Amino acid sequence: MALSMHSTLSISLVMIFITIFSSPASAQLSVSFYGTTCPSVFDTVRAATRSAINREARMGASILRLFFHDCFVNGCDGGVLLAGGERTAFANQDSIRGFEVIDNIKAQVDRACGRSVVSCADILAISARDSVVEMGGQSYSVPLGRRDARTANLAGANSDLPAPFDTVDLLISKFQGKGFSAREMVALSGAHTVGFARCTTFRDRIYSGANIDPAFATARQATCPRTGPAGDGNLAPLDPQSPLRFGNNYFQALMNRRGLLISDQTLFSNGPTDSIVRMYADDANAFATDFTTGMIKMGNLSPLTGTQGEIRTTCQRVN
Repeated sequence: MALSMHSTLSISLVMIFITIFSSPASAQLSVSFYGTTCPSVFDTVRAATRSAINREARMGASILRLFFHDCFVNGCDGGVLLAGGERTAFANQDSIRGFEVIDNIKAQVDRACGRSVVSCADILAISARDSVVEMGGQSYSVPLGRRDARTANLAGANSDLPAPFDTVDLLISKFQGKGFSAREMVALSGAHTVGFARCTTFRDRIYSGANIDPAFATARQATCPRTGPAGDGNLAPLDPQSPLRFGNNYFQALMNRRGLLISDQTLFSNGPTDSIVRMYADDANAFATDFTTGMIKMGNLSPLTGTQGEIRTTCQRVN
């Protein structure tokens, strides 16, 4: 199928971004890092990721969230995969998932290429990209060469990860702390075009939120009671239109006051990011391009390289 001019331009812009991104750590990452030691790594991860999503459709969103929550704390070092530690942070507890899937992909890669070759951090980065593609999103290049952390950072997870109750100003601040602009923050928030959230994370919004469509609030209240613990774990889609397909419906929902989380709707609340939400709601290609560029940038956040860290043999524990 021939690429459209817009698609060709989008791919070119992403490749230019890879070329000019100049942090010292990212310079050590390369798409061909495993070219001789594990040439089948991309095919192996892609097939295993597709299989996992075919078994459970929402797993793609879960893997994408794992990657984000890994990179946002100490960089993309596989720290979130370690048992305990970052998993118990407020933004992760009782919600982050997909660890067994990454373990399974790691086992398949190790069978193909040998143990202690491909890091868990790299496997998670590839699987996140493949999840986006499987859910209908735009592909992008994944430079490799990350190594795995030997420790998790619970304090960093509690302080750095965005929370479902964050305001737009706090979100901008947290993302700026990682080197992202407000526009990049909104683009990456578009990951909420897929996936689900627990009642405990949106209960306050649907019962006492001001900037919310009344019919939407009523619909969500049907499965999320006003008080817990009953119903605390009940799920609702972050994007009410297409929670399993990647696209720009999320931004259209925000414009209709149908954002599920406070941290979603705050992006369109007569504030500094309203115009960005409008742009992405009107232009799916602009969102896709900015999202993939943001994912590449996120993947370059402070990776361990060279002799730093280790290559774990089991992703959920250090060697």
